[in-house]
Amino acid sequence: STTPRRGPRFTGRAVMLGALVLLLALTLAGPLRQYVAGRQELAELAAERDALTQRAAELQSQLDRQSDPAYISQEARERLTMVLPGDRLIIVGDAGGPGDTADAPAESADEQTDVPWYEALLGSVAAADGDPPAPAG
Repeated sequence: STTPRRGPRFTGRAVMLGALVLLLALTLAGPLRQYVAGRQELAELAAERDALTQRAAELQSQLDRQSDPAYISQEARERLTMVLPGDRLIIVGDAGGPGDTADAPAESADEQTDVPWYEALLGSVAAADGDPPAPAG
């Protein structure tokens, strides 16, 4: 029995065609990569342009608002406590908390004594416990 003889697996034409396709792929890889990178950079620049346009619009609206006399008057009243003639200014102060010594009479210079920090700390702890202050001496 004769078996049909098979030809070579790769012919010269197939090898040449494969080499040509590989060369073409390598030749196009660089420009294709640059094209994709350029498109990505273009998208980033467009997003940055949109953000800058929005920021410019915000700054323009702020500039328009600051040129409005009513806005200037309102900001002067709030920030600088400006009072127009005929208006009344009422300032409500903090009532203070327990132990606040804002209303206590200040000691005169000759009554003040320099005490070490640890004695002041112990005196503060004793006052917090309700003990009478120790006599100085």
